[in-house]
Amino acid sequence: MAKLPAMATRPAPNFGLPALGVGVGLRRKHADEVARERPAMRWFEFTPENYMDRGGRSRAQLMAVAPHYQMVCHGVGLGIGSVDPLDWDYLRALKSIIKDTGALWASDHLCWNREGGRNSNDLLPLPFTGEAVRHTATRIRQVREFLELPFLVENISAYTLLPDAEMDEAEFTKAVIEEADCGLLLDVNNCYVNWRNHGTDPHRFFRTVPAHRVGQMHMAGHDDRGDVCVDTHGAPVRDEVWALFRDALAITGPTSVLIEWDNNIPSWERLAEEAARAQAIYDEIVAPAGARA
Repeated sequence: MAKLPAMATRPAPNFGLPALGVGVGLRRKHADEVARERPAMRWFEFTPENYMDRGGRSRAQLMAVAPHYQMVCHGVGLGIGSVDPLDWDYLRALKSIIKDTGALWASDHLCWNREGGRNSNDLLPLPFTGEAVRHTATRIRQVREFLELPFLVENISAYTLLPDAEMDEAEFTKAVIEEADCGLLLDVNNCYVNWRNHGTDPHRFFRTVPAHRVGQMHMAGHDDRGDVCVDTHGAPVRDEVWALFRDALAITGPTSVLIEWDNNIPSWERLAEEAARAQAIYDEIVAPAGARA
């Protein structure tokens, strides 16, 4: 008897990661309060560079919170698209803090920020070329295999676009994450900022990147200066970004959403209010979609 063709398997949604709902970034201002009061927050994301190869108070604060919550690691210093060799000392320290906190996955930015052994504090845009796709995807694979856990890259806000592009940002991002076989941390505010600054359509971005590779989202505030928008993470999420959040969720379905507030950090109560607003929208959009599935 002839064999029947194998059934095509549908890729797992949310990059195969648990959909945690809405959480917030763990910041030092709130760490003692969170450790002491253990508020009803679904999960926390931490910035590993604040704790790697360090002891003292900041490390103790992180480790007082980590055993009691789901934790996720989001870095800013990897420079995954840089041409400098990967920094294996950095990666060993990163792997150690991931192990210590029990982080479920790790992420960093789809950018470059290292050159000639020097680090930039800015997340700099990559050229949207096939060569950059291959170079960056190779490095992502190396990082993912070394860390031995799921790895996501985040779309950045950019204040210039490099010349001689062979594709747009959406096509570039799709090509990288597919070739690297990694996930996407979809920053909705960055999509809005790039829309305002460069005219790139966020809805095209949402439709172009593979929805099943979106393992997490970021929501944050920005500074609208009229002629330019700056991604500051220092204010409440704006109504225009909340609207885009609804559109993105309708495409991705259940995922893990983080409220980022890194500058002019408010009280815990105000931060929790922002998370509650995100959770209400999440429940409104995702629950009906799940009921129809």
